[in-house]
Amino acid sequence: MAIIKSRHPVGVLSWYHVVLVLGMLVGSALGGKHKFEKDQKIILWANKVGPFSSPTETYQYFDLPFCQPKTKDNKPLTLGEVVDGNRMIATQYDVSFRVDKEKMSLCKRKLSSDDLAAFRKAVSKDYYFQFVFDDLPVWGYVGKTEKDANGNIQKILLFTHFNFDLAYNDDRVIEINISTDPTKVADISEGAQEANVEFTYSVSWKETHVKFSQRMDKYRKYQFLKHHLDIHWFSIINSFVTVMLLTGFLATIFMRVLKKDFLKYAVDEEEVEDMEESGWKFVHGDVFRFPIHKSLFCAFAGTGLQVLVLTFFVFGLALIGTFYPYNRGAMFTALIVLYALTAGCAGYTSASYFKQMEGKKWVRNLLLTIGVFCGPLLVVFAFNNSVAWVYGSTAALPVGTIIIMILIWLLVSAPLTIVGGVLGKNAKVDFAAPCRTNKYPREIPDLPWYRSTIPQVIMAGFLPFSAIYIELYYIFASIWSLKVYTLYSILFIVFCILLVVTAFVTIALTYFQLTAEDHRWWWRSYMCGGSTGLFVYGYAIYYFYAKSDMSGFMQTAFYFGYNFIVCYALFLLLGFVGWRASLAFVRRIYRAIKCE
Repeated sequence: MAIIKSRHPVGVLSWYHVVLVLGMLVGSALGGKHKFEKDQKIILWANKVGPFSSPTETYQYFDLPFCQPKTKDNKPLTLGEVVDGNRMIATQYDVSFRVDKEKMSLCKRKLSSDDLAAFRKAVSKDYYFQFVFDDLPVWGYVGKTEKDANGNIQKILLFTHFNFDLAYNDDRVIEINISTDPTKVADISEGAQEANVEFTYSVSWKETHVKFSQRMDKYRKYQFLKHHLDIHWFSIINSFVTVMLLTGFLATIFMRVLKKDFLKYAVDEEEVEDMEESGWKFVHGDVFRFPIHKSLFCAFAGTGLQVLVLTFFVFGLALIGTFYPYNRGAMFTALIVLYALTAGCAGYTSASYFKQMEGKKWVRNLLLTIGVFCGPLLVVFAFNNSVAWVYGSTAALPVGTIIIMILIWLLVSAPLTIVGGVLGKNAKVDFAAPCRTNKYPREIPDLPWYRSTIPQVIMAGFLPFSAIYIELYYIFASIWSLKVYTLYSILFIVFCILLVVTAFVTIALTYFQLTAEDHRWWWRSYMCGGSTGLFVYGYAIYYFYAKSDMSGFMQTAFYFGYNFIVCYALFLLLGFVGWRASLAFVRRIYRAIKCE
């Protein structure tokens, strides 16, 4: 059922957004010109409104019956800004550089019963609105409610006057704040059929010594409060201790257990025949037997590497200051374009490993590589976008944006995957296993229940998850509420620790699996590495019910749908890291012994 009717401007998105994405992102971060002369009018853009409990459920500002402009002047937006749900329209507020105004009338409106109902719903659900002034975001509430001692709403009040407090330094805008006048409200409580309302505003300018390059620090200061920094550093110390313990554990395996194994197995053939066959050495004829469904396995590996490369690129852009607070448009643009441009990594890696595994149907392998991540993403996006369209939300992408994204996938991502696949297929690479594979697989002995796949996968995901769970709260609060996360350097350190812990844990579990003479380590090492994604999704479920105030079908669909995609991408990324580390380990130990 639709809440507020909405009309989505299709907009014009030119191809230079794709070709010059890095220049555009850096230019956005640097701020461009942003210089004004006295009395020069600056447009105040109305972006969106929505419930405070969920920033994903947003609507156009003028879907509510505020003072409507005669003609709606839409601000040109980047691809990422449209994906983020931004729809900026010029307001009627007359804000000129360094010109004070007092109690100016914006318009007088006679609100009908439908208008009042729309405002009542917005105020009772704590709707906030977002304005953008010279690329500076500012927020305010539509109204407020007065409740009795039992929490029942007694009055619903609509704010009709806004004070804009602005700061400038020389010829640049530094800061904007918005406040309301508690005496200038309209009572729109239940029972009123019509109401005459006058919307007014005031503008006040003051000089500041804050530099233009520091004007975004205001939005970052929440993250730099001492107790928050202490929590982040505690997270890093906790993760570092986990890495040290794992390093010591694996060092014990390498220096003591494996050393004994090497001495045990480095004997003459006649002695081997007298020994009871047990341990990882005696599966040397099967350990390099390629996995079942190797085409799908290679597609997973290729896509996992692509997501890993994409993540490092995004971190690189974040660390040089490309992304600024409360504007995720630049990050969405980077994700879309970089995903398309890194598709060649997936195609090359998948086809290369598929060739090494003596695969024949390489076209099928490439199709799997193209669809292994895009397929689930398309299903979730189609469902959520349909829900957003029904609700009339700006979270629903316009048709023009969808066409642009399809063209990026058809003309950039898919062709690069195919080109990478052709190069990988023709690459002169060989698997070069240290041991020869037997014609028939060795029988696997009966194993205790805790050595089966599911318990191993659960154990594998626990330690890596414990290394990142403190940071997860801040990440979720940034994505699914109006809090900001800008400590990208700390997040990058935690991410690197996550990769190391995942690799170490997967190597250890692969070693224990081989000592039990279970040579089916390929898929299990991938699932053990990626199992952290399952833990993160479990945390997402906990966060939804315990930490957030989200409700309603649209918010629930968006939350669980897109969190599933993120956790699936994390599964692919960490699965590749775990499997690749295990492959290097297995090669190392079998190269060190005498194999037939």
